[in-house]
Amino acid sequence: MTSVLADESRPAFLQLTVQESDRVTTVFKVPAIGNKRFGVYPSLPDNCVSVDSPIAFIENNAYTERASFQCDGGLTGRTVGIDGLSSTMTDVLARVERPDGTTQVARLTPSSPTFIVTATPSKLTVAGTYLKFGFSHILSGNDHLLFVLALLILVTSTRILIWTITSFTVAHSITLAAATLGFVKFPQAPVEAVIALSIVFVASEIIHASQGRPGLTQRRPWVIAFTFGLLHGFGFAGALTEVGLPEQSVPLALLFFNVGVELGQLTFVGAILIAIALGKYLLRTPPNWIPTATAYAIGMIASFWTIERVISFW
Repeated sequence: MTSVLADESRPAFLQLTVQESDRVTTVFKVPAIGNKRFGVYPSLPDNCVSVDSPIAFIENNAYTERASFQCDGGLTGRTVGIDGLSSTMTDVLARVERPDGTTQVARLTPSSPTFIVTATPSKLTVAGTYLKFGFSHILSGNDHLLFVLALLILVTSTRILIWTITSFTVAHSITLAAATLGFVKFPQAPVEAVIALSIVFVASEIIHASQGRPGLTQRRPWVIAFTFGLLHGFGFAGALTEVGLPEQSVPLALLFFNVGVELGQLTFVGAILIAIALGKYLLRTPPNWIPTATAYAIGMIASFWTIERVISFW
């Protein structure tokens, strides 16, 4: 099929389930728009032979293909990759499930489109994989970044900003852990819709403040950041649940995924603060309409997301 040219930031997902008989079943999900999909394909080792015709379908803007292979000698020590990945801007999250129930997770990128299947990944490998996954996930999560941007526009005090970002971090860390470990569960689609709605709310608070009607978000921004941070944590958990946690290193993987999310968030905050400082230096006195105009833009984008996400499950 023809590769999809738009929205290449969406990651693909490859799961390989290895059975005792060296039979390997694969599930490959890749972004799609209409009947078009990205032109990337899983590449298994030479010892893997297809044993039946793949089953493929497109659903929820994703192309899914299920296939079975006989891989005499297994996958351990062999290389698995994604053909065509080097010419895209997307990533692929690969997960290997072994017969003993242990797992291996790898993140494939255009510059590193292959990985070697190991018997048991080291603690360092697990930590590095989930750190990178958390970092890349937050920086590709436009809704989370827009929420943080709205908070940065609304909160002008450095001390209060630190409290606000800390509250957001603590809140989404709580629900991320609780949801990923199975203590609480919410349908992902409504959660994503409410996350978009939370951005609309903060954007409207910026506009109200510019009109001399400061709301709760400006008076107690850490309260709003904590409340909506709980929701955003469920959003992070949805991505992490899809990839899964290695049974032998659950706390380590969860910790470093969260660390990666925080590093990505701090990177974004630092970049925005530098951009604001640079703008003030170059413009001397930036126009007063810039924050309001930005808030309207954020609100319109988030409103569109809200409607789109509600329609998807209504």
